[in-house]
Amino acid sequence: MGSAFERYSGFAPVFDENSRVLVLGSFPSVKSRQDGFYYGNPQNRFWRMLCGFFQEEIPATVAGKIEFLLRNKVALWDMVASCEIVGSADASIKREEVVDVHTILEHAPIECVLCNGTKSYELLVKQFPQFLSITKKMPSTSPANPRYKEAEWHTALYEIFFGRYE
Repeated sequence: MGSAFERYSGFAPVFDENSRVLVLGSFPSVKSRQDGFYYGNPQNRFWRMLCGFFQEEIPATVAGKIEFLLRNKVALWDMVASCEIVGSADASIKREEVVDVHTILEHAPIECVLCNGTKSYELLVKQFPQFLSITKKMPSTSPANPRYKEAEWHTALYEIFFGRYE
């Protein structure tokens, strides 16, 4: 008997030696896998939220999005390097291989890790508890999340880039 689960691989991280914040998703959606880059579903709020914070237009190309991320000192990756998954639902992720977050944290001055949703946060806590002190669980930008609040993202980003309100 065949399984509806297929094994897929995620994307390489986007970062450089100037990245200050690492946004960790869980695993690319079907649309993102088709497009070959993070947050490819136009209904996902990620690019609108992040570009809105920096008051810039959403870049039209992958190269433009990479340039935007690096220029604004944002690193981007997913916690799951590869897995078996049905569709796009995090709940269907099975037999996942987790990325090594050290890859970025050893090469960039990351001040804060923002986990885009529960799955990425749970995996980070389980695999890399030493980074909990710099990690925040953020509301998923997925269109499937009815509890999304953009203000929570903007507050966290403001604290990283401009300091806390005292």
